[in-house]
Amino acid sequence: MTITDQQPLGSPFSAGSTTEDVLAGLDLSGVTAVVTGGSSGLGLETTRGLAAAGARVVVPARRPESARAALQETERCEIIPMDLADLGSVRAAAAQIRESVDRLHLLMAVAGVMATPERRLGPGWEGQLATNHFGHFVLACELYPLLAAAGGARVVVYSSAAHGLTDFRWHDAHFRTGYDKWLAYGQSKTANVLFAVQLDALGRDDGVRAFALHPGKIITGLQREMTLQEQVERGWVDERGKVIGADFMSPSQGAATGLWAATSPLLDDRGGLYLEDCDVARVFSPGESFGDGGVHEYALAPEGAARLWEASVTATGAAPLGRSTAR
Repeated sequence: MTITDQQPLGSPFSAGSTTEDVLAGLDLSGVTAVVTGGSSGLGLETTRGLAAAGARVVVPARRPESARAALQETERCEIIPMDLADLGSVRAAAAQIRESVDRLHLLMAVAGVMATPERRLGPGWEGQLATNHFGHFVLACELYPLLAAAGGARVVVYSSAAHGLTDFRWHDAHFRTGYDKWLAYGQSKTANVLFAVQLDALGRDDGVRAFALHPGKIITGLQREMTLQEQVERGWVDERGKVIGADFMSPSQGAATGLWAATSPLLDDRGGLYLEDCDVARVFSPGESFGDGGVHEYALAPEGAARLWEASVTATGAAPLGRSTAR
């Protein structure tokens, strides 16, 4: 992927498209998918959509009983315990998946946290970076042999327009000098894009392609650690919690870009791209306002992506990618 590839393809879908629109007429029988966060919000819409189209869907969940309740009417769906914030739990979940699946066609990294109070995980890692990036990084590395075995797999990583808040903070990635919950969130979303860029670079020879995306503005459980007043002040909801923000989408519309990334033939032989509104996003131009859409060049930089990958391997102890890592 080069920066010149980062431009819209003329997709037949748009910001208003829903999961039903994107998946209409598709038969995903024989496809196996893992969807993190697959029992709530956009992940729930994703799970239901894939399963309705015939895919087998594995949902790692921090609260398995709640997940089973949410998905009790969804066929072809399996739930296993996993906490993205605990890398031991991530590795245990990956081992369980490897025992029951011989190949994996889709890994949908939907789960995440946003604008949380300061939390330290593992050896003192900043919590949003640890959950949103390190957790998915280790899961992808652990499941890579299954992705390579599929002979044409896609990894879809949910980022956000909030990646535009900051490049990766190499000087203070874990906010040792003072915590800002929005900069921490923005950094974790930039990390999601860089992760997809490098995973695609490393995996393409094995047929593993990766994409990052902005799903749009949607009120889901992602805002659970924000107060109602914070959301009112941002113009997202009114005092009763009703969504009033301009350009906000339904959960079905918000999940559509991820499902388009997972299934669109327009993306065959492509990867390392940032998507929005069911198409490839344009590159953000200096001088534009934060909400104008697009992807910032720093999030696509190959050097930054490679540097973050190596730093993530060192931090987490993840195994190098390759078919030889199969258990």
